[in-house]
Amino acid sequence: MAKSLTKIWLGGLKRLMSIQAKHARDVKRTAARPTRPTGKVSAKLKPVKPVPTLRTPAKRETPRPGARESRVRPRAAAWASGSWTRSFHSAPAAPGRLVNHLQYGLYVPPGTPSAPLPLVVMLHGCKQSIDEFAEGTRMNLLADRFGFAVVYPEQSKHVHAHLCWHWYDASDTAGGAEARAVVSLVDALVAEHGFDGERVYVAGLSAGAGLTALLATHYPERFAAVAMHSGPAFGEARSGIAAMDVMRRGTRHDPIVLVDEAVDVRGFPGMPAVIIHGDADHVVAPANAEQLTAQFLRLNGLVDAEGKLIAGEEREERKAGVVTRDYIRGGRRVVRMCRVQALGHAWSGGDDAVPFHSSKGPDASALIWEFFKYQRRATATRETARVSVGAASGGA
Repeated sequence: MAKSLTKIWLGGLKRLMSIQAKHARDVKRTAARPTRPTGKVSAKLKPVKPVPTLRTPAKRETPRPGARESRVRPRAAAWASGSWTRSFHSAPAAPGRLVNHLQYGLYVPPGTPSAPLPLVVMLHGCKQSIDEFAEGTRMNLLADRFGFAVVYPEQSKHVHAHLCWHWYDASDTAGGAEARAVVSLVDALVAEHGFDGERVYVAGLSAGAGLTALLATHYPERFAAVAMHSGPAFGEARSGIAAMDVMRRGTRHDPIVLVDEAVDVRGFPGMPAVIIHGDADHVVAPANAEQLTAQFLRLNGLVDAEGKLIAGEEREERKAGVVTRDYIRGGRRVVRMCRVQALGHAWSGGDDAVPFHSSKGPDASALIWEFFKYQRRATATRETARVSVGAASGGA
């Protein structure tokens, strides 16, 4: 028996030594191999800092050899030719808080506008800063090209350790206070800078998309259109645990029923919306995109309580790994849904040198602005929606 055990032990030792020798040879070959150049990088540029993943780990792509640096690096303090201003807004105090300061970054394109500029509100996702969101989406470059201002509200780490918006809790101590702070900031910027109050839009990613849905249902008179990228369906989650469940699988209840319970649909003024989602999203399940689409069709009076189309028409296009469904009424696109094949939990067509952005798929920023620019909220016909007391909205 002892001889047999010794034999087995010696055999295992030989195999171990063989593996170690092979590993040493591989390391030596790798070290001798010349590295692939990544291109010139300005000495003024700072390296991209990695950002931790969301609480539910996002599937990150392995960088390709020789992956290029960020296409839009921070210059002095801006990402394009205009002015970038960081400041804070003193929003209405929330219960339990003596002050409610909302940090934000404001980008204004260069030149003197001949008419009031539209304003796009950009709401970042969890584990994101406004600097990264501006850089990754490249929305400021579009602002230079098409002439609109962009404001990036920033969640405080003192309010949420992971910088997430409380999209699932519409109470005055959580998401409701955050939404009210964003509205207060928008009103202040419109008054101070003379932005066009009839052309204020909101776009959000993940948790920011969730807060976007909350703003759309609670303050429809303030915004002309919304965009939700990788966002969860709303109306069901009222706690962090329930929010994670919605993110993983979508709502358990009929999404249209949830809308009818949260909003007086007959008195709702409508809210044009574009929904973008990756089919490979493992953080917020793609089922949420279908449910959000159904919810905004209901909010815009295009479907009945059973989800049947009762107004307008539906057009679907499949092209280059993207499924696009447009819902058109009176010759104008009211709701658009885009599903992007192979895209994970990331901004489509963004700068993939920045976490939670991917070069896969269409340019989401360009797609969103193309949708926004045809939408306007006429102040003369504004009608405030009556939202059920205590109703919550959803997002990731």
